[in-house]
Amino acid sequence: MQKSVDAPQKQEAHRFLEGFQKSDVFMQSDAWTATFELLRTPDAALEAKLFAATTLKGKILYDFEQVPRESLPALRDSLLSLLSLYGSGPRPIRTQLCVSLASLAIQMPEWKNVLQLVGAALGSDPKNGTAILEFLKVLPEEVTEGRKVTLTEEELADRTAELLEQNSSQILQLWAQYAQSSLDAIKNPMLFECISSWLREISVADIARSPLLDVIMNALSHDASFETAVECLCTMFRETKDVDESLPVIQILYPRIVSLRPRISQAAESEDQETYLGLTRVFSEAGEAWIILIARMPTQFDALVDGILECAEKDRNRDAVPLTYSFWYEMKQYLVLEKYIEARMRYAHNFSRLVDVMINHLEFPVPEDGNEDDLFEGDREQEDRFRENRHLTGDVLKDCCQVLGATECLGKSYKRVQEWISKHGGQVADSKVPHWQSLEAPLFSMRAMGRVVDPEENTILPQLMPLLIQVPSHLRIRFTAIMTLGRYSEWTARHPEFLEPQLNFIISSFGSGANDIMTAAALALKFFCHDCRELLRDHVVQLQKFYDSVLDSLPPGSQKEISEGVANVVGIQPADKIYDMLKLYCDPLVKRLMSMANEAKDKPGKLALADHIQLLTTFIKNVSPTVAPGKPNPAVKYWQEVFPVLPTIVENFLDFPPICERVCGCWRTMVLSFRDATQPLLPALAEILASCFAASQQGCFLWATDAIVREFSEGAEHVDEATSGAIYRFFEQQALTMLRALNDVPPADLPDVIEDFFRLLTDALFFYPERFISSELFAPIFSAAVTALTLEQRDPVTATLHFLRDLLGYGTDNPPSWHPNADSPAIRAAVQKLVLGQGEVLVQRVLAGMMFTFPRDCFPDASGVLLDMFHLVPNEVNTFVGKTIQMLPGGTISQTEAQRLLASINQRVNEGEIRKVRYLLQDFTNAYRRRNVAPRDGLGRLEATRFRFSG
Repeated sequence: MQKSVDAPQKQEAHRFLEGFQKSDVFMQSDAWTATFELLRTPDAALEAKLFAATTLKGKILYDFEQVPRESLPALRDSLLSLLSLYGSGPRPIRTQLCVSLASLAIQMPEWKNVLQLVGAALGSDPKNGTAILEFLKVLPEEVTEGRKVTLTEEELADRTAELLEQNSSQILQLWAQYAQSSLDAIKNPMLFECISSWLREISVADIARSPLLDVIMNALSHDASFETAVECLCTMFRETKDVDESLPVIQILYPRIVSLRPRISQAAESEDQETYLGLTRVFSEAGEAWIILIARMPTQFDALVDGILECAEKDRNRDAVPLTYSFWYEMKQYLVLEKYIEARMRYAHNFSRLVDVMINHLEFPVPEDGNEDDLFEGDREQEDRFRENRHLTGDVLKDCCQVLGATECLGKSYKRVQEWISKHGGQVADSKVPHWQSLEAPLFSMRAMGRVVDPEENTILPQLMPLLIQVPSHLRIRFTAIMTLGRYSEWTARHPEFLEPQLNFIISSFGSGANDIMTAAALALKFFCHDCRELLRDHVVQLQKFYDSVLDSLPPGSQKEISEGVANVVGIQPADKIYDMLKLYCDPLVKRLMSMANEAKDKPGKLALADHIQLLTTFIKNVSPTVAPGKPNPAVKYWQEVFPVLPTIVENFLDFPPICERVCGCWRTMVLSFRDATQPLLPALAEILASCFAASQQGCFLWATDAIVREFSEGAEHVDEATSGAIYRFFEQQALTMLRALNDVPPADLPDVIEDFFRLLTDALFFYPERFISSELFAPIFSAAVTALTLEQRDPVTATLHFLRDLLGYGTDNPPSWHPNADSPAIRAAVQKLVLGQGEVLVQRVLAGMMFTFPRDCFPDASGVLLDMFHLVPNEVNTFVGKTIQMLPGGTISQTEAQRLLASINQRVNEGEIRKVRYLLQDFTNAYRRRNVAPRDGLGRLEATRFRFSG
């Protein structure tokens, strides 16, 4: 906790203290006394006191039942005494005490005069004013988080009404009195935090019509209260989003906001960035909240829009302008509707100015030291933020195009390019380009707008396109020009007269030697080959020569992109030419592949081999000719010829997962692309997948198996019964291998394989429900699923839970499958029998996971498994839950709490409200998990047993 301690030590200390707070020591009632004594010790270290305050908060939340009801008033008085002691700080301790007192107030319904008693206990000392405000601030926050406490929904609703709704008028009076108490009071940030916190309970109208609005507006003039006053105003705006209901309040707030506009220029001129950011936020969030009124009544609200535009325009540091982006998007959403044509006409000049503002903000900075190689002077964070905001700025330009029309917006980009040419074009010498930023920005703006420009645009683009291929050879300018051409490849397809010069420009860029330029060129060529493939159809042979000549000079990502591009051109060739074209393009790839496999001895060489395999996958995916049923597929004919290469590679590199994954991805893509046409390959493919999985236990082989199970399942088109039966036997062989592996290896050593296994099982169950559920492997697979739930990683646990939920669905009359026999009585009976026989251990594992080990993301599916079980056999599962609760480690749950939970579940089951049982268990496991950690010596009777399989 000391400031001098490094981060890892702090994290370790935090984990230790968090565990200590949940340990058996702090579960004892003596811990209450210890925390109070520590907080009252004057010479105790600040960190120790903060730890004690945090622990006290946790005990009130989670160990409240340790305190006898008759002792609660004494606990309350002790808390008030401590809060008075720390009324002036330190703030972290005071905050924890305020939260503790608020939690106590929620759980102590016999305490009726909460505000009066807190005010009486603390109000006599002026230094406690902030403490009272902070308590009032956290009170509604803790009430809205009421699921932390053990109150029922009805009890919490009643207590909420008592603490919040019935005290709202009193709170308003208290704020007004406090604001008038001193000059410091009206600048106290806690006052405005408190108001913000209560705005869900107190009407904005009540504040707007009271002197408090003046207090809030005046707080914007003081540095100490500025930020919290901004937050308070923005919270008020959000509460007025129902503009029809809130119109009278908006009419009060609007002129007060517009009156702040002169301060925008003042803050910009004085370079007061904090004030500038705050004012931008006020104007932008007001605009977002009242956007429908801005569209309905443009003449009344144009001053607000002008203010938001001014905030964007005068932002020199470019930190505030992103705060306006959401407003412009929301405004565009309305203005493009015919209903708001008047508003669109009215605000057209604003959006026209906005285009100029956004293009200005796109400009790269000019380095003060003149170093063009480091525009951000070593500030990587600033550079990353600039690049991110650049693309967001581009989104605003798209909004402008949709309001004004792309031609007008592109015209502004074109005008700026022409201005640069007239001013600086004659001064270009080699790579020395004066004021290059003012040329690159409009080019980037053109690129950004490309997505919303009509491919039939014939006014500006025919003038702009010739300029793009004549830009200076400056790295950033050329990069942007290439990327812009790639964005407009669909336009070029409609204007073929521009194709050749643009393609020549892109192809020549591969010889630049600059990685960024070559990367951009590869991406642009991919788009051109996709959108202009019909125009390039007859150039497929020349394209291969270029492809083969540049491939080795590109990084792996660009190799994939350029391969995807040329594959699109190959893919549209007539079916009788596909085989020859694949040989032309892919034979060199296969030759390279074999050479790389022979030379790959170290990790970089193996990774390069894996990347090269991906290029074959790209051709498989994009070259899939349409062939009449019963006719041989020319693409499959080619891949059948080169098929032996991949098994040889994967068998030689079984110890290197990236290569295995890429090969499996290649096979999977082959099956999904050519479907039943790959049937001749199935015997060899199944054999290699089975042998490699048995030898390596890598999940990618199950991933590839899954594609075969899906495409050649029972009832699939053009798949006969013999083939689907053989595929199911292949699946069982893979499942058998996996079960044997789980018998020998703990699940913790196979998390990724388990994820792939249960995704495969989910599909096998869907496509072969009758065979699956009647199989001898059904029960062992269920046991394996229970064992897999001991894992703590999200993905394998989620895959297992999804499988279990689907499996339980077959016990109902609405199974998750289209299979004709999926809802047969025999299947339902088999699933219900399994739940009755092994359901108890499944309940134990799911509840133990929710209480100790499951990641938070798994909770919905975990509780869904329990819900599905309750739907099947409610009384039996109710019994299973009761037994599981009794098996929890001693001292972690009181008998009273256990009995209350089980009684509530029993009541819901008897009333047929099964869905509510899910929420009861979610609330219980959440509360249990917050106050307990998994015991170091294991879960005792809840500890999972080892999976055993003798098949």
